[in-house]
Amino acid sequence: MTYFPEGVLEHIFDFLSSHRDRNAVSLVCKSWFKVERWSRQRVFIGNCYAIGPERLIARFPSIRALSLKGKPHFADFDLIPHDWGASVYPWIEAMAKTYPWLEELSLKRMVVSDESLDLISRSFPNFRALILVSCEGFSTNGLAAIAANCRVLRVLDLQENEVDDRKGQWLSCFPDSCTTLVSLNFACLKGEVNFGALVRLVARCPNLRSLRLNRAVPLQLLHRILTVAPQLVDLGTGSFIHEPLSESYEKLINAFFNCKSVKSLSGFWEVTPRCLPDIYPICSNLTSLNLSYATAIQGTELIKMIRNCWKLQRLWVLDCIGDKGLRVVASTCKDLQELRVFPSDPFDGGDTEVTEEGLVAISIGCPKLHSLLYFCHQMTNAALITVAKNCPHFTRFRLCILDPKKPDHVTLQPLDEGFGAIVQSCKDLRRLSLSGLLTDQVFLYIGMYAERLEMLSVAFAGDSDKGMLYVLNGCKNLRKLEIRDSPFGDVALLTDVGKYETMRSLWMSSCDVTLGGCKAVARKMPRLNVEIINEKGQTEEISDDSQKVEKMYVYRTLAGSRRDAPDFVWTL
Repeated sequence: MTYFPEGVLEHIFDFLSSHRDRNAVSLVCKSWFKVERWSRQRVFIGNCYAIGPERLIARFPSIRALSLKGKPHFADFDLIPHDWGASVYPWIEAMAKTYPWLEELSLKRMVVSDESLDLISRSFPNFRALILVSCEGFSTNGLAAIAANCRVLRVLDLQENEVDDRKGQWLSCFPDSCTTLVSLNFACLKGEVNFGALVRLVARCPNLRSLRLNRAVPLQLLHRILTVAPQLVDLGTGSFIHEPLSESYEKLINAFFNCKSVKSLSGFWEVTPRCLPDIYPICSNLTSLNLSYATAIQGTELIKMIRNCWKLQRLWVLDCIGDKGLRVVASTCKDLQELRVFPSDPFDGGDTEVTEEGLVAISIGCPKLHSLLYFCHQMTNAALITVAKNCPHFTRFRLCILDPKKPDHVTLQPLDEGFGAIVQSCKDLRRLSLSGLLTDQVFLYIGMYAERLEMLSVAFAGDSDKGMLYVLNGCKNLRKLEIRDSPFGDVALLTDVGKYETMRSLWMSSCDVTLGGCKAVARKMPRLNVEIINEKGQTEEISDDSQKVEKMYVYRTLAGSRRDAPDFVWTL
């Protein structure tokens, strides 16, 4: 096919949506490399220190959309200091000079300053989408610049960010000519909102499909929003408190009756249980329901609501739903594909906790389930084996027992056999998080059967270095390995260092790895960055190679050692 005209090849490559597939075709020959280089418009970079912006620009001169990740995943659990790095400004500064046609930017765990947002708003006249997930460093002043200057903005999606939100006037910075919004999510903001500016903005954007509000938006305003935007498909409510039989109550009921297009519902930051029947008119159309922040909704109210949501494919809920509620989910939501159960109170030992019984009921009633995040207080091997038999299509299986070393509470045995059944039955498993009392045996099962596993997260597990070696030797597609509080040391780290060049990253904290082991990895693999992260105030050089390292981060890089490392990060 190398004789095909470049225009034909470019048209063929347009059908390749996977980054991996495009990378593969670029390796076929020089001609295909050239065509793929100039035709690539979307790029994903899983580590902002794996490559520099200059190399990105030289490799792909014509991109329109960039997805960029910064801090390691364990930053979500406060294991990474806030000033570790991952500033996006150098990337924006470089792209502003060479990518004036950039349209989309998606950032995760990055430090995003107001200066960065202002530069984005002034440098890319066709900028259409900004997605910030778990980012920090900016304020509503930066959002105001985006609102004021990005005249064709379609998506502004703010998820789980730390925002300096002292002024609520940024929404009024959208010009009257702004009619292009398709998705607006500011649920993570905590400050006040200019209600008039919000309603006017929503009213003049006829293509708005997704709107997620923060807790400052009262229920009295929700009926006005639904009235001017009956086309909404994804709705995140603000506060859900009002007096029954009031005028606003009647208006809201009428608005929900007329808003039949809503398929996804979230929010409920504050809620009065007696208000929940207001949403029953749209429950029968819902395919996605996120109640992970609805701490005021008790199990009985959740059950009543879910009985009306028989089309659900995605459910995020708190564990106050209990095993009884999960049995209702299992009998009602036959098409459920994703379930996340979060802890409402990790220290509560009451009867509302979910257990292995609820998970078994879900596996029996929801055979299409392929993604699970499940926080619970106990589990058994028998339950996990049953789940593996009933739901063999899992691609993500993340189980968190809140007592991380708790065994099978019936037999008091390790949970090795249960997780072994999961990896043996679920042939398409891509992401796995383990919890509970686990020995090296479970890692032997993972190495033997989890052929497509890409990410493994381990905590408080294993007996010896053999456990880690089983995984490294067996999981050929492994890209990210995260380990904390486990007895893996230098033998496991150094036995197959070449494996790390095929992976994106390795994280180890509170293990038995020494400074000497880390230095050995750095010597043998010069194309890897080996970083040691120390707590602040401990910036003195360690001279004893036998001393254990608290946190180690190893990642593949083409950019060499980073130049912005703070004093408490040592690059070997």
